[in-house]
Amino acid sequence: MSARTGQAAPSNYVAQVGLLTWHSLAQLVRAPSHSRRAQAARRWARHSLWLTVGIGIAIILLMVVLDASEIGWMPPRGTAWLWPVRILTDFGKSAYVLWTLAAILFVIALLFPLAKAAARPALTGFGVRLLFLFFAVLLPVLAGEILKDVVGRGRPFVGGQANAFNFSHFSGSEAFASFPSGHATTAFALAFAVSALWPHLRIAMLVYALAIGASRLVLLAHHPSDVLAGALLGVIGAMLVRYWFAARRLAFTIRRDGAIEPLAGPSFGHLKRVARGAFAP
Repeated sequence: MSARTGQAAPSNYVAQVGLLTWHSLAQLVRAPSHSRRAQAARRWARHSLWLTVGIGIAIILLMVVLDASEIGWMPPRGTAWLWPVRILTDFGKSAYVLWTLAAILFVIALLFPLAKAAARPALTGFGVRLLFLFFAVLLPVLAGEILKDVVGRGRPFVGGQANAFNFSHFSGSEAFASFPSGHATTAFALAFAVSALWPHLRIAMLVYALAIGASRLVLLAHHPSDVLAGALLGVIGAMLVRYWFAARRLAFTIRRDGAIEPLAGPSFGHLKRVARGAFAP
């Protein structure tokens, strides 16, 4: 979300909102400009490779050693006392997360033309960070939906028994959409993205992601390897989106060693102060 339009702002409110949206998207697809983007790309590729190899081996081991037996440790489906877990698990549903982020972005776009000039940089900075969160979740979620259909792994007890190797590739059926876990993908992508922007929230976001992953096991929606695969996909996808933003100097910068770190941006306290004064007469 960019406040720079390169021309005089139109007086019509709807046109201002449209122009802001257009230039926000243009910022995302413009050519990368950061001089150290090559180092960052190599670093992302290296870390992604090691994560994929290491966690990929763990996924295979879980399939062979743990997945089938773990199913028997969980309470039966429909157990009455699991209602808090059913509420908790919805906080990792991709539709809820993405629509919430989209709604906040929409509100910011509507309020931006009405805000005072002094408040607009803070709104712009927060909007860019919300765009990052949105795409950091959206990309791995879309990739996960493709993988679900290609792999076609049966959910626990589909077929009547605890079979960790029940596959029906390209079935397109919800019963065979276990690998990877979509909730785990969403939760770990969101956890990584929020932590990348606000490192002090890292522990809280890790607890959130682990809780969502555990809820999928308790509710017999997934095997352990499904959850681990979702976590891997979510983190690598969010890392790729972080690189995309950093290469365009949006919300992130790149150090000499290729490491990506967040740019200084508005704190939540500052945003509260901006919100109180942005529309005052």
